[in-house]
Amino acid sequence: MGGASGVLKVARKAYSDGDYRWCVQVLNYLIFADPDNEKAKMLQASAFEQLAYGSENATWRNFFLSGAYELRNGNFGTPTKASSVGMISALSVDQVFDSAAFLVNGPKAWDLHLVNDWIITDQNQTYRTELRNGVLIHYVVPADFKGPAPDATFTLSRLELIATMTGAKDIVKEIQAGNIKVSGDPAKLKQLKDVMEKPDPNFNIVTP
Repeated sequence: MGGASGVLKVARKAYSDGDYRWCVQVLNYLIFADPDNEKAKMLQASAFEQLAYGSENATWRNFFLSGAYELRNGNFGTPTKASSVGMISALSVDQVFDSAAFLVNGPKAWDLHLVNDWIITDQNQTYRTELRNGVLIHYVVPADFKGPAPDATFTLSRLELIATMTGAKDIVKEIQAGNIKVSGDPAKLKQLKDVMEKPDPNFNIVTP
């Protein structure tokens, strides 16, 4: 397109023609290549603003206005929390392990191979988690399972599992209190927790 000046020329033409989506799309490439280009950021902010004015959908309108604000003023964070105590406590065991898998730092966990069994007392089921090649998987262990023995087995309730995996309760204290029973190496859980990282909720929306 002829460098930054060429991209800006195309974007300005799109803006003057009322083609705000194309204006935003073109400027997106420039802003990610040159995050300090104020002319590109201000023009894209104006285009987002125009898209917001023409949007009947509140979700899209808020997205466009948030993008415009970020371009003009920088990251404004996440003002609300979506993970209430009530919502977290309603998670199923599968959802807990799915969430844990999402938090695993793959490169950091690449050389780890951990196999843990989880006996969920209030559901009368045993789950197995396996961390291998930076990926955490889980499955229900059938009664006739003849696979390899786990590194550790944790016997606990679903709510104890949630509290432990989210960090709401300290695993060592829960074991000492008798709320969680362990056979095998309890340090395996700490190894798993050490490669789990909470995502930053204050990520940028439209800027690098």
